[in-house]
Amino acid sequence: MTKPIYVINGPNLNRLGLREPEIYGTTTLADVEKMCRAAAGSNPVEFRQSNSEAQIIDWVHEAIDKGGGIIINPAAFTFVSIAILDSLKMFPGPIIELHITNIHKREPIYHNSLVSKVATGVMAGFGAEGYPLAMRAILTMVAAKAK
Repeated sequence: MTKPIYVINGPNLNRLGLREPEIYGTTTLADVEKMCRAAAGSNPVEFRQSNSEAQIIDWVHEAIDKGGGIIINPAAFTFVSIAILDSLKMFPGPIIELHITNIHKREPIYHNSLVSKVATGVMAGFGAEGYPLAMRAILTMVAAKAK
């Protein structure tokens, strides 16, 4: 059995489609999940969202034990959570940090990602379409690592 890809979403992403649609678009998190599952094909996906830092850390720990790769949009935790950074450091597989917007075009507070320091790759600015792109990329990484 192929190990699942964990797609972990941080705070306020449950409000996608409603929250600042001029910035984040009108695609909902349920739509994003469908896009990820379609891009994953037969590969299992664990799709999660929490507004709690502790819950996100617990899911990273679960992925350490059971997952093949992690796609993480830590949202605001990107810039402040050393605890999420430390949990991701323990993950032995590929990690893609994903942001719907291009964080580097935004206000300076969004420019210093802690997560980037451990991510295998970073995707930002592709909108919700970044999720299936990230899924295809991480599946390629997982397959290359398995060789």
